Amino acid sequence: MIRIKKIDHVAICVKDVDESIRNYEQVLGLVPTVRELVASQKTEAVLLPIGETSLELISPRGNDGLEKFLEKRGPGLHHIAIEIEGIEDALAALKALGVPLIDETPRRGARGHKVAFLHPKATGGVLVELVEPDHATEPTESAEGGRP
Repeated sequence: MIRIKKIDHVAICVKDVDESIRNYEQVLGLVPTVRELVASQKTEAVLLPIGETSLELISPRGNDGLEKFLEKRGPGLHHIAIEIEGIEDALAALKALGVPLIDETPRRGARGHKVAFLHPKATGGVLVELVEPDHATEPTESAEGGRP
């Protein structure tokens, strides 16, 4: 069915990315490695590595869903991303089981990875993102021309 590898990241929706980076660096000593504008999702994303996983700070850059999230709930936990193998097969299997999906086919997300979201109804109210890395397209620098 689904070949789960690890938790890829835990996403935290923030209004001010720079302020949040300073806060996480000061409080937890976390230093960002990737900062990019994900144009297809109208979102800015910053990764703060922790071992084999990361915290991902996300901020809307025209993304109405994230804007509404911040207006309604304020900054906070947005989703948990699980790295898997074979995202297309996993989505087909989940769909066949009647699992509610936000994305029936994967799209390109941060770092060029294939991503798809499960509807929170499927996971007890938690938004879950499935991620399949595409190491060939993974950026090593930010979209602004350098490391953050």
